[in-house]
Amino acid sequence: MTAPSISSSSSSSSVSETHAYDVVVIGAGGAGLRAALEAHEQGARVAVVCKSLLGKAHTVMAEGGIAAAMGNVWPEDDWQAHFRDTMRGGKMLNQWRMAQLHAQEAPERVWELEEWGAVFDRTPDGRILQRDFGGHRFARLAHVGDRTGLELIRTLQNRLISKRVDVFMECTVLRLLTTRRQQAVPPRATPSQTALSPDTPQRGEPAVTGALAYWRESGTFVRFDAPAIVLATGGIGKSYQVTSNSWEYTGDGHALALWAGATLMDMEFVQFHPTGMVWPPSVKGILVTEGVRGDGGVLLNAEGRRFMFDYIPPVFAAETADTEQEADRWYTDKVTARRPPELLPRDEVARAINAEIKAGRGSPHGGVYLDIASRRDPAYIRRRLPSMYHQFTELADVDITREAMEVGPTCHYVMGGIKVDPATAAATVPGLFAAGECAAGMHGSNRLGGNSLSDLLVFGRRAGLYAARYAQAVPAGVRGVATDAEVHAIVEQVLAPFSTTNAHTNGHTGATAAENPYQLQIDLQEVMQSLVGIIRTETELAQALAEIEALRARARRVAVTGHRQYNPGWHLAIDLRSLLTVAECIATCAMARKESRGGHTRDDFPRPDPAFATVNHVLRLRADRLELTAEPLPPLPAELAHLFDQPAAAGKEA
Repeated sequence: MTAPSISSSSSSSSVSETHAYDVVVIGAGGAGLRAALEAHEQGARVAVVCKSLLGKAHTVMAEGGIAAAMGNVWPEDDWQAHFRDTMRGGKMLNQWRMAQLHAQEAPERVWELEEWGAVFDRTPDGRILQRDFGGHRFARLAHVGDRTGLELIRTLQNRLISKRVDVFMECTVLRLLTTRRQQAVPPRATPSQTALSPDTPQRGEPAVTGALAYWRESGTFVRFDAPAIVLATGGIGKSYQVTSNSWEYTGDGHALALWAGATLMDMEFVQFHPTGMVWPPSVKGILVTEGVRGDGGVLLNAEGRRFMFDYIPPVFAAETADTEQEADRWYTDKVTARRPPELLPRDEVARAINAEIKAGRGSPHGGVYLDIASRRDPAYIRRRLPSMYHQFTELADVDITREAMEVGPTCHYVMGGIKVDPATAAATVPGLFAAGECAAGMHGSNRLGGNSLSDLLVFGRRAGLYAARYAQAVPAGVRGVATDAEVHAIVEQVLAPFSTTNAHTNGHTGATAAENPYQLQIDLQEVMQSLVGIIRTETELAQALAEIEALRARARRVAVTGHRQYNPGWHLAIDLRSLLTVAECIATCAMARKESRGGHTRDDFPRPDPAFATVNHVLRLRADRLELTAEPLPPLPAELAHLFDQPAAAGKEA
């Protein structure tokens, strides 16, 4: 769809177009596309709204594969093994029901992709090939070389287009719209579905009624009226200096949900992928797939030593090789040998790399070495890792078939997000659903590689399914609509950076100088990288919260010039509110969790604390201030708890 034109930066501030749907999906990555397809299949009128162009979602950066216990390489693999690995990787802070559904349904979602045209690498007998990845006991990741995310997006995008689902590209959502129902809505579910159906709003209860957005090209405003919204907006990486995330990842979904009255959970848990590019500076943070290590790559410090053997935690010691000889043998003998320590969960590897760099054993550009050149022949590397070969050749002038790569931790994923019902993906505000990275619960305190793509397929489908059912249960006569006053207030706030008050404040008038949005983002990223990074302390977190509050005050004076037509400075000024919101959420939860667990490491509380082992930190807004509560984790049922009593053996269990 094309955006209407506008001739002035400050005129025509009212909504220029309105659209009505049953379900509006915000985000066009894997979770959003899968949700839209499912809602469409259920008979709902669906629209997809995406900040960038269709096909440009950050899902394409998930290179290694889709984790699913299909048993194509190891017949012993099953959903129980995948569930156990996921829970242990998340340090048991996962919502167990989400981890269970994910492990049970992931194989079907992969086979479904294949039916829709996805082309996977193959075993000699023609089945989908699965590769090894960190934290997974079996070779479990269905893949297409190291371009799996791209193939996933291509497949879902082609199917979406074939279904003629409306897509609003380069259209950014500013706020979710809510209202209070004038009468109760009867639930619409069969008896077998009732327990899994999302709550419908009762009389007088706030519920979602749509969203307000703007066209990035023209700056004109668009209102979407819909009783059900699915948030699938991805992560928060652009609040950090060094990140693998693309420009769209400004925490939009997290902030939209919080501002609408929903709750966030586990926001302290941010994953720093252990291997991002560190040189040259222009590409610092770009992801280096875990598939390099899964295919035989090893981590070396400046002394040329495989240092990961020094960092094997007790919980994984029984299934991790403690000598180089055993680790190397594992690639050809998974029966008697245990896994290499390079394939420990990401949080463990990232902390180990960070420790080596701090100890002065890092590479010249502040990372460590990832070497596959000395371990595999060039043809194998180019066949298995074509994207990595191209990436390093083009961006760093490094031939990974001949020399080692320099890598270091990069902000990659947030485990925290919108609190949702495990089965329906429904948030705590009726009519709101979430899936993918912006939803919390599935991964606990740390995500295993490969689980992101299967997560977004499993819960993207569920979000679309239950959003459609919810919308179909809300008759047209009781669907609320946002008031003109609510919409006008949002528009006025969004246009404030163009106002003469902001644009002309300076020393001559005695007012505080206007703020540049680019400088504000740089300052926020520096705060988050240095004070709320891989290693945290109470003193630094307190300083971070104070600096975030000061940045928030500065953001109220942000000013931009020019017109509303594709004005990147204005776009960033809008994004700053989301970035500051998620930054405060991360620092607040990190301050409250006085222990180290998964993607949250406290230098002043370096070990796990049993007192925090059974609680999730939940955030909500009260009078425009964050309120944190510690909510008990749902207990693991006995029929699943026994899986964690089984010792991990060498070989196939390793």
